[in-house]
Amino acid sequence: MSSSLPHLVPKRALLALSARWAAVGPVLALLGAAVLAAGPWLGLGLDAQRQIILVAVLALAVGGLNLSFGYAGELALGQVLMYATGAYVVGYLSTIGVTNVLVTLPAAGLAGLLVGVVSGAAGLRLGGWVLALFSLLLLDLIPRIVNLLHGRLGGVAGLSGISRPTLGGLPFDNPTFYTTAIIVAALWFAAMRNLVHSRQGTAFLVLKESSVLAKALGISTYRTKLRAYALGAVPAGLGGALYAYLDGYIAPSVFTFELGLVILAAAILGGARSVYGAVIGAALLQLGPRQLSLFDQYAEVAYGIVLVLGGVFLSTGAAGLGHRVFDRLLGRARGEEGIAPSRQESVDVPPLPGEPLVVDSVTVRFGGFTALEDVSLRAEPGTVTAIIGPNGSGKTTLLNVVSGLLKPRAGEVRVGGSPVSGSTGRAVRHGVARTFQTPLVPASLNVREVVASGRLGSGNVTLVETVLRLPRYRRVRRADLAAARRALAAVGLSRAAGLRADALPLGTRRLMEFARALAADPAVLLLDEVASGLDDTELAELTVLIRAVREAGATVVLVEHNFELVREIADHVIVLAEGHVISTGVPERVARDEDVVRRYLGRRSAEGGDALTGKGTP
Repeated sequence: MSSSLPHLVPKRALLALSARWAAVGPVLALLGAAVLAAGPWLGLGLDAQRQIILVAVLALAVGGLNLSFGYAGELALGQVLMYATGAYVVGYLSTIGVTNVLVTLPAAGLAGLLVGVVSGAAGLRLGGWVLALFSLLLLDLIPRIVNLLHGRLGGVAGLSGISRPTLGGLPFDNPTFYTTAIIVAALWFAAMRNLVHSRQGTAFLVLKESSVLAKALGISTYRTKLRAYALGAVPAGLGGALYAYLDGYIAPSVFTFELGLVILAAAILGGARSVYGAVIGAALLQLGPRQLSLFDQYAEVAYGIVLVLGGVFLSTGAAGLGHRVFDRLLGRARGEEGIAPSRQESVDVPPLPGEPLVVDSVTVRFGGFTALEDVSLRAEPGTVTAIIGPNGSGKTTLLNVVSGLLKPRAGEVRVGGSPVSGSTGRAVRHGVARTFQTPLVPASLNVREVVASGRLGSGNVTLVETVLRLPRYRRVRRADLAAARRALAAVGLSRAAGLRADALPLGTRRLMEFARALAADPAVLLLDEVASGLDDTELAELTVLIRAVREAGATVVLVEHNFELVREIADHVIVLAEGHVISTGVPERVARDEDVVRRYLGRRSAEGGDALTGKGTP
C-alpha cells in the first residue's frame, strides 16, 4: 500500500502542502492551543483538566531538554533540578504572601535560568557522558538544600498550603488556572519554535554535528552550549511552578531520578529534535502508562526499556517518524529529484572583498611531533595559491592554522594586516571561510539552510529580536537567504535548495560546502581537497567556479592532490614536505623542481597514479 502512495498523491501537490504547512503549521498549533485553553467553558471535566495540566507541565520540562539535548547535543538530566527550583520558588513566595502570577511565574523561570547558568557553566566544560553523570549528581542536592532550609521549604515532610496564583488580588479558580497553564506552555513552545527556526537553532544543530565546523563558522562552542542549556532551564522552572500550584503541596520525594527518566523517555518518544515532539512524548507517557497503578512498581525498569527501544527503533521519535513518512512521499529522503548540479559554462559571482593573507614563520608542534616548521606564505586578492605535498606534509594543518582552529607555537597569521592567529572568531570576522576534506553537514537541515549557515559569524541578532521576529531579525534573515540563493546559483544547485542536505551524494555535498563558504562573502577562501571524489564533468565545473571566485576578487588558497587542476588554475604553488616548504613558484617551475619530483610527484607516479592528475590506484 505504501509503495502506491506517491502515485495516488501528486508530488506537486505534496510539495505545495509542505510549503503551506511550514507557514500555516504554527498558526494551526496556536489555534489548537486556544481551543484547548477554552476547554472548561466547552464542558471539559476537572479530571481531564488535571491530566492536561500534567501533560503541559511535563511538556515544558521535556521542551527544555529537547533544546539542550535534541538541538545542541548535550545530554543532561539536570531538568529535575530546575523543575524543583521553580516549584520551591513559588512555594516560598506563597508562604510570604507573594501570589501575583505576573511576579511568581517570571520569578520561577528566572530562578530556573539562574540555576541552569550556574550548573551549566561547570558541567558543560566536561561534556558528553561526564556531563550526564554530573547533572545526575545534582539531583542529590535537592533534598539536602530542602533539609538545610527546612524552616522555609518544609524539609522532608514537604511544603503545604501553597496558595493558587492571583491576579489583581483575585485568586485563580480551577478553570482560570487550567487556562493559565495552557497559555504558559503555548507561549513557551511558540518562543522555542521561533528560536530553533532561526540562526540560533541552526547554530545549535551545527554544534551538535561538529564542534570543528561550529568553530570554523565563527560560533563560540561553549557559549552556544551554555545558552541552550540555560534557555532549556526556563521552561523547567515554569513547569515546576505550575506543578506546585496544582496541588498546593511539594516534597523532595517528587523530584527524583525517576522523574529525570520520565523527562528523558518523553523526549525520546516524542522526538528530541522537535518542538512539538515534547508535547507528543509528554502526552504519550502521562495519558498512557503513568495512569496505571501497576506501572509505578516497575517504573524505572519500564522507562529504561522505553529509552532502549526508542533509541534503537524510533531514533527521531514520533515527530521524526511523521517527517520521514512525508519526506518519503515527496521523494526527498533519497533526493530523487533535482540533486544533480546544473551544467554551467560560466559562473556569476558578485565582487568579493579580497584581503592579503600572510603566514609568517609558523611552527606547529603536537607533543614531540613537528607538523609545521617555520612555514611562510603570502596570498594576494584575485589569485589562487595552491598548497601541495605528500600525505602528512602539513597541508591541512596549515589551513587549520589560517582558519584559527590551531594556534601556532610560533609565528603569526594576518589577514589584511590584522592578526587572526589562534582565533576562529577573529578569522571569520576578517573574512576567512573554508571547506573540509570530508564535508561536514548538519543533520535535518536542507541545502538552503546549510549554505546560509556560512553567515552565522556575521550580522548577529539578539535573542529577543529572534523570538519576537523584530525588524532587524527579518532584515538579517532576508540577507542570509539572498546570499544562499546567490551561492547556490553559482555552484549550480539552485534546484536542490529544499532537499535534505545529508541525503546528497559526496560530490554534490562538496559543491554545497563550497557554496556555504561562498555565502559568507569571503575575503580569503580556503579549499581543502575540494576536487576529491569528483568526476571529470564535476571537476571541469569546479575549475570554472574557482576561476570565477578568483576573478571576483577573493584570495583563494587551495590544498589539492590533483596537480593537473593546480597547473590549470593556480597562480602560485607552495610545496610542503614533512612540515617544511621545499619549493615555491608558478606551477610550471614547481613541476620541474627536482626535489618536488623526487619527494612528491615522482612518488605519486611510482605508487601507480598519474604524477600530474593525481588519478590512479587509490
